[in-house]
Amino acid sequence: MNNFVLKGDMEEANYKPQMLTEYTQNPFIEALPPIFSEDDVLERFMVTPRISEKDKQSETNIRYHVLKRVKNFIQPLPIHFEVERRLSTLIRRGYLARNPLDKTFFERIRKLHELREDEAQAHKYIDERLNHIRSTADSLSIIGISGIGKTTAIERLLLMYPQVIKHEIYEQQPFNRTQIVWLKIDCPYDGSLSTLCKSFFKAIDDLLGTRYLEKFGYLNRVTSTMLLHMTSLASMYGIGVLVIDEIQHLLHAKNDQEEMLNFFVTLSNTVGIPTVLIGTSKAQQLFKGNFRQARRAASDGAIIWDRMAEDSEEWEFFLETLWELQCLKTRSELTNEVKKTFYEECQGITSVAVNLFILAQERALFDESNEDEIITPHVLKKTAKEDMKIIQPMLNAIRKNDIRAMYKYEDIIINLDDLMINHKQNSEYEGRVKEAMKERQNTLQYKRVEITENLSYEIASLGIFDNLNPNDIRKLVSKVVDNEPIESEYNTLKLEAIQNAMKLNQRKKEQKVKSTSKEELLPLLRIRANAIESKKHPYELLKINGYIKPVLEEFTN
Repeated sequence: MNNFVLKGDMEEANYKPQMLTEYTQNPFIEALPPIFSEDDVLERFMVTPRISEKDKQSETNIRYHVLKRVKNFIQPLPIHFEVERRLSTLIRRGYLARNPLDKTFFERIRKLHELREDEAQAHKYIDERLNHIRSTADSLSIIGISGIGKTTAIERLLLMYPQVIKHEIYEQQPFNRTQIVWLKIDCPYDGSLSTLCKSFFKAIDDLLGTRYLEKFGYLNRVTSTMLLHMTSLASMYGIGVLVIDEIQHLLHAKNDQEEMLNFFVTLSNTVGIPTVLIGTSKAQQLFKGNFRQARRAASDGAIIWDRMAEDSEEWEFFLETLWELQCLKTRSELTNEVKKTFYEECQGITSVAVNLFILAQERALFDESNEDEIITPHVLKKTAKEDMKIIQPMLNAIRKNDIRAMYKYEDIIINLDDLMINHKQNSEYEGRVKEAMKERQNTLQYKRVEITENLSYEIASLGIFDNLNPNDIRKLVSKVVDNEPIESEYNTLKLEAIQNAMKLNQRKKEQKVKSTSKEELLPLLRIRANAIESKKHPYELLKINGYIKPVLEEFTN
């Protein structure tokens, strides 16, 4: 239960006019950001690490560290825009049947409350009781090979939305609600459905400071009962989309396949929130043999995220952009032979390509026989063979299209199913993205975004601001960069950002201490917590500590 939980921003509701009539008079939709344009996605998605001329002139040992910035590189591709469009519609259309101003919303909350009162028997008739207020939601599956960038993409797209929105007044009427726009959890490695439910409670606890895991997730809870509480919380907090990553782990579970798939159908049918299921190719086994579940798991289609093809424009575009991030004495040219070798050694897999590029430069830096520090086909081959030895069997299976060998590494198999909608490359669309990218790279705004991304990454990597999350750091860095002239020295901006981070970190630390000291003033709460921890009834400890007097003794006295 120690999985990292992605956290986004929390903000006060700011209601915006809607372009579509079906989205009006719905506070959950009106409080969302406007529907993003392609330019918005480009600006928010792209991460191009900064490597200056000064960096390139630095000593070898310094440049070795500079090269690590390239790990942060993210290049917008047509598939990212496709995922963003699907996510945008999933969230909004999911709220249509869950309008908090609609009487069915309150009817649903009431029914759920009744079911929770009769928790012991509720799981037997939950479907029947909720049938007339059912709010079936769409689901999206994203299936692709490991390292292709699925998780990175979905996380950056989710962070374009605030995660929590606080509502107080809507159209001059009191409207006190907390809305969770998105929630992302990882499927537990053991594939246990009860652990998955507990991850859901923990994610909300981490976000809002609640104690639902303690309340609803203790050991003897059955999965169906926990699902009931998930349903209740999803309704109460208006969760816009639930993203479940690494779903291939469910194949490790003791549960049978039918039970697992029914769980996902119930999530969208009963819980009524859109779900995005992300997994490697292995996850396709979950949906084989049962049309109903496969259809529900991909009611909004499934995106098959395959590696980039060697002759595709998107690969050419990706490689050209990546190639600019060199930090060597001599600029290595991207010849046809280099391109061919590079693809041969990474097979169009994003993370493999980025790592190969970094490692090849590191090899060129320290190879005494390569005085000019040039990336050649020989350097690329030697790097792949020696520094990336562990993944060679997998890459060989892909190169040879050896199905038998690929079955040993199920994460790399892409088997297009009739139920899946294959992601088709759109050359015209790629061309537009490429032109927009080039144009944006010349704008001041792009330069500010680029500096902000790099500074945020560097400051977060220091690991000394334990009270700040990545969003806190990005916000304060963005403020520093926006308030200073664009020509300001990078190191000057960095120093100012670090000073501001130190102040904010200290302030948050003091707030935590203050919060803890307040708790210490509440001995009854402390006694209750101790009772739960020691598995005793709070009454016993309250009596031992003198808060409950013996009734007969008091009476006789």
